[in-house]
Amino acid sequence: MSPSSPSPIPASLCAPLFEPLTALRGVGAAVAALIARAAGGTRVIDLLFHLPESWIDRRTRTSIAAAVPGALVTVEVEVVRIDPPATARQPTKVVVGDGSGFMDLVFFQRFPAAKLPKGARVLVSGKFDERRQIVHPDHIVPADHAEGLPWIEPVWPLTAGLFPWHLRKPVAQALARLPELPEWHDPALLAREGWPGFAEALRLLHAPQAPPPPGARRRLAYDELLAGQIALAFARRRVRERPGRALVGDGALRAQTLAAFGYPLTGAQREVLAEIDADLAAPRRMLRLLQGDVGSGKTLVAVLALLRAVEAGVQGALMAPTEILARQHHRTLERISPVPCALLTGSVTGKARAAVLEGLADGSIPIVVGTHALVQEGVAFRELGLAVIDEQHRFGVEQRLRMGGKGVAADVLVMTATPIPRTLLLTQWGEMQVSRLTGKPAGRKPVRTTLHSLATLPDVAEAVARALEGGARVYWVCPLVAESELIDLAAAEERFSDLHARFGGVVGLAHGRQDSPVREAALADFAAGRTRLLVATTVIEVGVDVPEASVMVIEHAERFGLAPLHQLRGRVGRGQEASFCLLLHADGLAEPARRRLTLLRDTEDGFRIADEDFRIRGGGDLLGTRQAGVPGWRLADPVGDEGLLHMAGRDAEVLVQRDPKLQSERGQAVRVLLHLFEQREAFRTLRAG
Repeated sequence: MSPSSPSPIPASLCAPLFEPLTALRGVGAAVAALIARAAGGTRVIDLLFHLPESWIDRRTRTSIAAAVPGALVTVEVEVVRIDPPATARQPTKVVVGDGSGFMDLVFFQRFPAAKLPKGARVLVSGKFDERRQIVHPDHIVPADHAEGLPWIEPVWPLTAGLFPWHLRKPVAQALARLPELPEWHDPALLAREGWPGFAEALRLLHAPQAPPPPGARRRLAYDELLAGQIALAFARRRVRERPGRALVGDGALRAQTLAAFGYPLTGAQREVLAEIDADLAAPRRMLRLLQGDVGSGKTLVAVLALLRAVEAGVQGALMAPTEILARQHHRTLERISPVPCALLTGSVTGKARAAVLEGLADGSIPIVVGTHALVQEGVAFRELGLAVIDEQHRFGVEQRLRMGGKGVAADVLVMTATPIPRTLLLTQWGEMQVSRLTGKPAGRKPVRTTLHSLATLPDVAEAVARALEGGARVYWVCPLVAESELIDLAAAEERFSDLHARFGGVVGLAHGRQDSPVREAALADFAAGRTRLLVATTVIEVGVDVPEASVMVIEHAERFGLAPLHQLRGRVGRGQEASFCLLLHADGLAEPARRRLTLLRDTEDGFRIADEDFRIRGGGDLLGTRQAGVPGWRLADPVGDEGLLHMAGRDAEVLVQRDPKLQSERGQAVRVLLHLFEQREAFRTLRAG
């Protein structure tokens, strides 16, 4: 085995933790399926990582006389009398006393007769109600076996059909399987933070004898974050070491484009372009993420980057997720690019498609704009030097890799108009260099945002009527109800019907259930001014550029996240006219919704909005990932542990720099950490040396 090959020790050492849940005694297939649904996995380690969300403290014992109705009580009592039910629908009542008074233990089913014979002294714990009774006590143990009562009881997240008693014994068995693991953290760090070892932290949380110290959960959160950051550090190292080629131009084509554009670059655009140029000129491949806030001018930066590649004698490609966005980019390039630009989408067929393919293969087409059609087999470039991928989160990883792979050592620039919170940048895009494009270019107007109750809908319609009379173009966005696309469709079509009845043929309709040609035609009619009031769902959220549109009405704005609202608002304010965004909301807003809408009203800073949205929703569906939480985080809190994340990032960079093959004593322990958190990409990098 070569020194750079990963040791087999982590896999063998951790093997008991990766066995199926059914390997635990008493866990059959049905219970294992329930646990897996709650824990997010079918293995022992998934159960161990299914941490309690709180703990019940039963240590304070009281008397019946001192028990407070509504409180959790633990009392030592003697069974005085058992009153069996008179009918099948009545409960069994057990009268118990402790010298200070009497109370009832009530059982509607499963009366534990063996635990409660007359005269028995028992410890009982449960909720004491106003009728001086405990209905179905949580725990009953003999008074002389007090150790059998869980004085500090974990409360695990459950799912339908799964109960706490399903978890207690399996968790105890899982803890017993924990092997003796090497410590991957520096002793000084553990001492400074007061953190226990990995196995001890799990025991403190799952089987505590006292309320768990905060350091136990933070230790495990840091383990998870560190594993991810080490994997990203390896990925960054691999990206930095990929051979590329230097692309340097004379600036002539760029100068012609800027003259045609008519406005100077903003300071932010110049700064971002300098970062991209430095990457292009370096002898390694570029992998850079360009975040452009709504209306910040990232498309112009992309065009100038593509022209730098052409100036250097290679080809450039711009891939967009939808045909409408690809065509929009193509129109922009045709207007300002001094070199030919082709379009390749699914609707480009026959001789037109053949001509584009031939031009790309022989190099006569220097720049092409397209959809995923660009990554299909049969599309070959003479020499692709730069691939730009717009709205990159809407492509699969495989599509992005295939686009970059269309050229030998091609540089890759990925772009998003959805500002990404700092925390997500450190976790999901940590292998990329990042550029932030802030501010707005010359000519962009601020958008005045106002909040309105749905009760004022007639007044809003009157305001829209006045705007239309003045020649404005207006978007009217209907809400997205994730549970039912049919409801969305009905809402959009009903609003279209109402507005069409009032305003006639100037009203158009666009939604996701339309056939693509019908939807594209509706968007094209609005862009051309054939319709001037477009009723739509979120199909217009990204990539629709109609400078004449100056009014945005969003119905039931409280149903949207901050990021989609910010994107929708960004569809106006693109021309010379003063622009307005009207957020219509239901009465009686919940506080989180009120916070979201108020923040949107008060700022147009997409990066501030993204960070706040992340804090409100814990990562949410900011980039189409999932409804709550950051993908891959099970032990860490995306908001509360942001400081730990930054600390883990620094630790990972230092570790990989000092011990790139993880051969030291700590490095070998880190291999165990990576295996526990299944950072397979890091091991692939290690195997590659």
